[in-house]
Parts: sequence; structure tokens; C-alpha cells
Amino acid sequence: MKHIRVACAIIESGGKVLSTQRSESMSLPLKWEFPGGKIDEGESPVECLKRELYEELGIDVVVGRALTPTTYQYPATHQYPEFTVTLYPFLCTLLSGEIILHEHKSLAWLPPEELHTLDWAEADWPVIEKYRKMAHSQTW
Repeated sequence: MKHIRVACAIIESGGKVLSTQRSESMSLPLKWEFPGGKIDEGESPVECLKRELYEELGIDVVVGRALTPTTYQYPATHQYPEFTVTLYPFLCTLLSGEIILHEHKSLAWLPPEELHTLDWAEADWPVIEKYRKMAHSQTW
């Protein structure tokens, strides 16, 4: 079974979090996700995150605290075989650049308590729940 390792950024600004919507041409079309991407062979999750955010959104971030990685197994569908995804989430802040969507369809800045209102990729749900609990309790 294919296993994909993905670094993702929980970019915080003004009490809100950046969410990005996948385009129609991407796998898991129109699902929302934390921005990031696949970790290349020999690349650390932090290196991947900085590279992907620059490529996809044109921004540089300060990568902060790592959250607990989570693994999700996607069932086989007519479009995709069964595969697993391990997400490596990091709390981040915007350092420089203006967000330009090079691959995604849309973006939204939402308070943590409203993240659940979007149609997220399944692998992101455990990250959202852990983040919301931490944001609510402020126990970083």
C-alpha cells in the first residue's frame, strides 16, 4: 500500500488560521486542507514545508512548534487505490510574501472554532481536532 508523508502548516494570524481549498485538477478535488505538501526523499518535514509554501503560495513562514503526526488510511475508490497519509503539522507564522494561489482554488482565514465548517480532506480532521483543543485550552 502506498504511504505518503506530508508536512502541513497551521498558519496563524490575528486569531485566525489559513485554510486552502484544493483545485478541481488535484487529487481530493475541492477538499480543504492545511497548506503544505509531500516530503521528498532526504528532506525534513520543515524543509518540505518551507519549500511547498513558497512554491504553492509564494510565502515564507517561521516554522514553530511541531504537533503530533497523524496517519489516516484512505479506502480504495474508483479513482484512487487504497493509500495512507501521515501528516506532520507545524504551527507557523507568516514571515514575508503575499499569498498567491498557484495550485489551490480558494483560501479562507477562520477562527479555530469555525474550522469544522469546511469540507476538509479526511486526513486533516485529526489535526483539526487536536489543534482546536489546544487553541481552546491555550496549552501549547
